[in-house]
Amino acid sequence: MTSLQQRAELHRQIWAIANDVRGSVDGGDFKQYVLGALFYRFISENFASYIEAGDDSVKYADLDDSVITDDIKDDAVRTKGYFIYPSQLFSNVAAKANTNDRLNADLNSIFVAIESSAYGYPSEPDIKGLFADFDTTSNRLGNTVKDKNSRLAAVLKGVEGLKLGNFDEHQIDLFGDAYEFLISNYAANAGKSGGEFFTPQHVSKLIAQLAMHGQKQVNKIYDPAAGSGSLLLQAKKHFDNHIIEDGFFGQEINHTTFNLARMNMFLHNINYDKFNIKLGNTLLAPEFKDDKPFDAIVSNPPYSVKWIGSDDPTLINDDRFAPAGVLAPKSKADFAFVLHALNYLSSRGRAAIVCFPGIFYRGGAEQKIRQYLVDNNYVETVISLAPNLFFGTTIAVNILVLSKHKTDTSVQFIDASGLFKKDTNNNVLTDEQIAQIMVLFDSKANTDHLAKSVTAEAVAANDYNLSVSSYVEAKDTREIVNITELNAELKKTVARIDQLRTDIDAIVAEIEGGEVQA
Repeated sequence: MTSLQQRAELHRQIWAIANDVRGSVDGGDFKQYVLGALFYRFISENFASYIEAGDDSVKYADLDDSVITDDIKDDAVRTKGYFIYPSQLFSNVAAKANTNDRLNADLNSIFVAIESSAYGYPSEPDIKGLFADFDTTSNRLGNTVKDKNSRLAAVLKGVEGLKLGNFDEHQIDLFGDAYEFLISNYAANAGKSGGEFFTPQHVSKLIAQLAMHGQKQVNKIYDPAAGSGSLLLQAKKHFDNHIIEDGFFGQEINHTTFNLARMNMFLHNINYDKFNIKLGNTLLAPEFKDDKPFDAIVSNPPYSVKWIGSDDPTLINDDRFAPAGVLAPKSKADFAFVLHALNYLSSRGRAAIVCFPGIFYRGGAEQKIRQYLVDNNYVETVISLAPNLFFGTTIAVNILVLSKHKTDTSVQFIDASGLFKKDTNNNVLTDEQIAQIMVLFDSKANTDHLAKSVTAEAVAANDYNLSVSSYVEAKDTREIVNITELNAELKKTVARIDQLRTDIDAIVAEIEGGEVQA
């Protein structure tokens, strides 16, 4: 079986579990249980592998809890960020799941114990609340304890049966892939509510490459609207052969999605000391503002979300918004996220931000913010993408690339609206198309119907309009018609029609003559 076949089979199994278990459970709720069980299995196997340290004579799952000393526990928490006793491992709980009439209570106790193991340690904020959405007592699982246990057992046994190979060899990638598959399918089938927290991998790949273009080493990577962490993880994949000094940072306002992001970090083998995801409102209660700026920022913030804006008079004095002299409109916070990202960007870095197209041509406060960005030479590139690339919306969005180290004052515009491959439900960007965009971005060369670099003066003269269509002429796909040839064809056609009419008249006359003789 090829790797693609293995992956396809794994995906089929995961989706089957989700559907089998779901029953009457709402899609958003059932997702949490399957994801939670997958995460529980991952950290159990990860922890067991750490304790065993490659010694085939040691099988952690078979040990008695009583042999664990305080020193062993302390050392493990300092290294891994959490502790799991042998009896608490996924494999041991899943093995007895079908016959355990206290399964829901036992699971709850185990999850509390795992989170509590980090109390007082540096990993506490990264571990706390990870299992909050795996509610084993919820009536959504059933009205009776028996019903709850039955459904929980089905989840555990289903995840237990997933063929994820030997942990030390392949399992990290497979776990991460399985996780991303599940949340991407949920996003694809849950409309806007799902798409809010997941940026498709192909788009994430483009954004990550734009943000880190030309850099061999970055201090840290940041997403101010982290969602499930998919953008940060694409940055990791793109930067596997590069040095990331301080790791991955992000902030997310939704508690459930915040948990997804932290789980996602662990599932991709990013240890607790290499990521820092915070819960909270990025615009009103920003984290990391006292840290050193970020060399790479990636973001797909919510489109046209409402915020308090000018109703809070203190915000105009905020270091993030004050330089522009105006706040983003209360009904459209898009530029508030852009200015936030710019403020957090280092002098050597780039920010690549997915934006709603309207912010690039509307007047009022948004025009004034565009003027600030252009006049201060922060706008490197604006890229228009194809429609229907994202879950939950068909909008053809733009990517805004900001830089504080530009060597000239021109603004580049790239029309990538024609670069896509039709898929079942959504369009996708292929690796070849991403590479094509990156070549255009790197060269800054003018290319008919694709890319154009425009002086800041020209942008200013155009009322600081940053719409790609205002600068890159669209390719005329209409068929060219030769009027002379068309007229000649028409004459031939008319002549043929006249001849046919003459022939028909002759036939009719012949028939009518025959009828008279008869």
